[in-house]
Amino acid sequence: MTTLVPVLGDQLSFDLSSLAGMEAKDIVVLMMEVADETTYVRHHKKKIAYILSAMRHHAQALVEAGYTVDYVRLDDPEASDSFTGEIARAIARHDPERIVVTEPGEWRVAAMMESWQTLFGLPVDIRADTRFLCSHAEFEDWAEGRRALTMEFFYREMRRKTGLLLDDGKPAGGHWNFDKDNRQPADADLFMPRPLRFEPDAITREVLALVAERFADHPGSLEDFDYAVTAADADRQAASFFANALPDFGRYEDAMLRGQPFLWHSILSPYLNSGLLDPLDLCRRAEAEYRAGRAPINSVEGYIRQILGWREYVRGIYWREGPEYVERNFLDHRRDLPAWFWTGETDMQCLREAIGQTLATGHAHHIQRLMVIGNFALLAGCDPRQVHEWYLQVYVDAYEWVELPNTLGMSQFGDGGLLGSKPMLPRGPTSTECRTTAGPAPTT
Repeated sequence: MTTLVPVLGDQLSFDLSSLAGMEAKDIVVLMMEVADETTYVRHHKKKIAYILSAMRHHAQALVEAGYTVDYVRLDDPEASDSFTGEIARAIARHDPERIVVTEPGEWRVAAMMESWQTLFGLPVDIRADTRFLCSHAEFEDWAEGRRALTMEFFYREMRRKTGLLLDDGKPAGGHWNFDKDNRQPADADLFMPRPLRFEPDAITREVLALVAERFADHPGSLEDFDYAVTAADADRQAASFFANALPDFGRYEDAMLRGQPFLWHSILSPYLNSGLLDPLDLCRRAEAEYRAGRAPINSVEGYIRQILGWREYVRGIYWREGPEYVERNFLDHRRDLPAWFWTGETDMQCLREAIGQTLATGHAHHIQRLMVIGNFALLAGCDPRQVHEWYLQVYVDAYEWVELPNTLGMSQFGDGGLLGSKPMLPRGPTSTECRTTAGPAPTT
């Protein structure tokens, strides 16, 4: 019995539920580069290049592990340009008896998958994505009956579930949250570890040429592409972060410095969100640094909270609230995004640096995203859907399930307080750091 197993571009893992319990000889893995996924918004050139190169490298790894992989390239002259079209073509090639797939990360793709059984007359088994640590049902059970869906309380439940940073059932260090210790400004003369740079290999160079030709009108630059595109290289970056940056990550987590896009951040979110790295593994490795005395509790707890708490929480919100969530506009903001969001050409220095860096690299740390770019959009009354679509396009780590609640909910207060009790405006150290380290930043 042949089983067709589609693997999407954010499912680049050997630990997929769709691969569990099956022999490699009995399945055909289908991987699809489709035009619809690159153009439903105008994704950053580096984002497209990263995903396509990582997909091609993962396909190679699957073949080396003994799997049969049917790989559809974007420049295939017979390509259908859609997931559903490629499923139809694959069925014609392989005559499978069923389709087994891991659930997708977005509502629109879920709707496609749910149509396949009727369209193709084959059993379609859509399995839960077990790479996440909280299932949809578990999040729904936690949320049911609560007046407020407070992330902190969800996070504590996840700590209890996983046992992370617990000592005899109590939080390590005596507190659940050490955020109060994580607000120090950073001085320019401090040592800041640099993330590893990965030289493009032949596969990546081929992808870069394809993206340059086909997506010339998309935002961003392909220059100096240096993302990891294999699980092994992503793991090297993780090891470098734990050894060199995690000890000081906590205290400078909310810092900004002019000309310093990375600071002590891990730069692992693209690899985590595409499947090259595993969230629980990263959390356990961070905890091991604390247990070994190599990193303080405030750094380790703060890092684990981002993954175990916030990442799982916003995914739960995304799926619980449904596809209508994107339409919310509690403050009735209607202004179009300024044209300079696509160029970075503005006299406002904080914004010029944050947006310019974003367009150049596809990266900005969370304070730049929330307290600089997001703050301007909120104060200017920009349409939250336009803000959401901009964030979705320009960041290499942005997928709708994680980006939409962060942008529309936390940054723009579009959901009226579901994620945050009040609009998120900079105050105290955060706003001061923008002024003192990035130069004058007028607000009009």
